[in-house]
Parts: sequence; structure tokens; C-alpha cells
Amino acid sequence: MHGHRIPIWFFIGALLAVYGVLVLAAGLYGLVHTPAVELASLHAGVWWGALLLVIGTGYVVKYRPRRQE
Repeated sequence: MHGHRIPIWFFIGALLAVYGVLVLAAGLYGLVHTPAVELASLHAGVWWGALLLVIGTGYVVKYRPRRQE
């Protein structure tokens, strides 16, 4: 009973990508409706969301399950 194993890094990458989409969406919303905070002009949500999305997508692509023929 030797099933195909999916690496844990695939799921971590998927989770990072999902969080990246959520943070990026909140950051883009913050571009339209600027919050009343000191450093809103830096748009940290957009940068962090994009970074999480890129890293998560990289992990998903690198560790995606492949068919064994």
C-alpha cells in the first residue's frame, strides 16, 4: 500500500497564495478607500499581498504533485 504522497510544501504554498490574494485584495481596497493611518502612502498591504502570492505560487509550482507513469 504505497500511495502517492503530496509534499507538505505544496499545501503551505497554497495557503500562502490564498493569504496573498486576501491581503492583496484588502490592499487594493485600501488604495480606493485610503485609511486614516500615518503610513498609508506606503501601501504595505499591496506589497505584502503580492509577495505572499508570488512566494505561494512558486511553492505550488515547484512542489505540485505529478503523475507517476
